[in-house]
Amino acid sequence: MAGAKGRSACNERRFSSPLLYVICAFFGAFWGAAPAALADPSPTRIEPVPPERSSIPHAGGPSGFRPSWDLDGSYAWLGPTGAAEYIDGGWDTTFGAVLGIVRVREREPLSVLGTSIGGVMWSGRDGGRIWVDALVGTRVGRVIGASLGPLVELGDLHHPRIGGSVGVWAFLGVTPYVRVGLIQETGAFAELGIHIAFPVFRR
Repeated sequence: MAGAKGRSACNERRFSSPLLYVICAFFGAFWGAAPAALADPSPTRIEPVPPERSSIPHAGGPSGFRPSWDLDGSYAWLGPTGAAEYIDGGWDTTFGAVLGIVRVREREPLSVLGTSIGGVMWSGRDGGRIWVDALVGTRVGRVIGASLGPLVELGDLHHPRIGGSVGVWAFLGVTPYVRVGLIQETGAFAELGIHIAFPVFRR
């Protein structure tokens, strides 16, 4: 009896310990919250952050594409050329090619500024001709302009002959032109021709 009373008193002292109450309260709170946490299996959603726009949006098409009506820019044009020419007292024809490098600013008084390099062969005469012209133009309904530059006439039967020419031209999709000039030993000439220019570079 005395032993039982001693164990009962010990148990009473043990359960009356403040530390034991703290431990019991901790586990009670843990097991009370655990079912609620286990009852919601859905993970926390993380909304993606949209990337920042690197350019200003443009209505009517992707940015970076200039309108088709805007012809301003720098061009390289390459294409065939042909002409009928009165020279040395008779008519002859020439065929060759021209490379033009021009800057276009349609809304400025000086709409076209550039240079052209060309070469042709005669149909009936010996040899051919090469030239370098400066080009200027303005817009008067259509783009019209002038050319000026030196030339060299070459042939198997004579030494190179130096000359020069001045001309007028108009851009109508193709480029008709009229040119007159003077060549060493040969004399004056008059030429009526046409360039067909294909843009091979634009910037």
